[in-house]
Amino acid sequence: MARSDRDSDGNPTGKLCVVATPLGNPDDLSPRARATLARADVILAEDTRSARRLLSDAGLPAETTKKLMSCFDANESDRAAEAVAWVAAGQCVVVISEAGTPLVSDPGFRVAAAVAAAGLRVEPIPGPSALLAALVGSGLSPDHFTFLGFPPRKSGARRRLFESLRTHPFTLILYESPMRTADTLVDLAAVLGSQRRACVARELTKTYEEFVRDTLGALAEKYRVDRPLGEVTLVVAGAASDALVEAFTDETIQVEARELLASGMSARDASTELAARSGRPRREVYALVTAVASEGDGG
Repeated sequence: MARSDRDSDGNPTGKLCVVATPLGNPDDLSPRARATLARADVILAEDTRSARRLLSDAGLPAETTKKLMSCFDANESDRAAEAVAWVAAGQCVVVISEAGTPLVSDPGFRVAAAVAAAGLRVEPIPGPSALLAALVGSGLSPDHFTFLGFPPRKSGARRRLFESLRTHPFTLILYESPMRTADTLVDLAAVLGSQRRACVARELTKTYEEFVRDTLGALAEKYRVDRPLGEVTLVVAGAASDALVEAFTDETIQVEARELLASGMSARDASTELAARSGRPRREVYALVTAVASEGDGG
């Protein structure tokens, strides 16, 4: 029987499902993700070979692999146009990457963006994510973080990127090739300081999962002679609060608070933002911001 592409209210029933898949441990495939793969009309996979292994490990019928189509950088634009047509026709299209959550430093964004731009449904099926697994295992602050994806391959461009983040107060997360991990650690240490705390997370969820926590200088030296194996995620502490506190005096915070309050931001939100940017205690910053706010009330 042909599938209807409309529900009883006349709305399209097709959708694009962005499905997170295991980083290494097959038990991390959620029941919801498995069910979505089982009922998909089309599965767009970054690597069809690893996708076949995934489907086999999930115990899905062999005919499921007949739905597989490749979707990688070179053909993603074409796949995006096809996905829009399929979803508009009422089909369930699934996007998976080789491991982890698609779109995040992996193919799939152009497909999801095209489907969303067409006013069609995009449904995330959350699950494994290397950046979050590395962050929670790193021992570094998870309150605020910035994900950088893969940094530039050339040292000069890498250092310029890191220089722009030298006083950034949030934890930094990067993906890196094991071949370039040592060089990237050297650049991080040179720009951010050799004593900055960091963690090298590798082979996440796999048999030889490892978190190595130390200073950037020590990690750069370790991996200069001991190249890591497997997929690598780097987690780096934000700028030292002492250096930020020196730059964010009471007067500086109050000047910036006036600007934020004048733009319509609430005292609470302004305090949250300035505390994050300055590294100073939120209660302390809140007192300064409310003092500024009361000036306006009393005027």
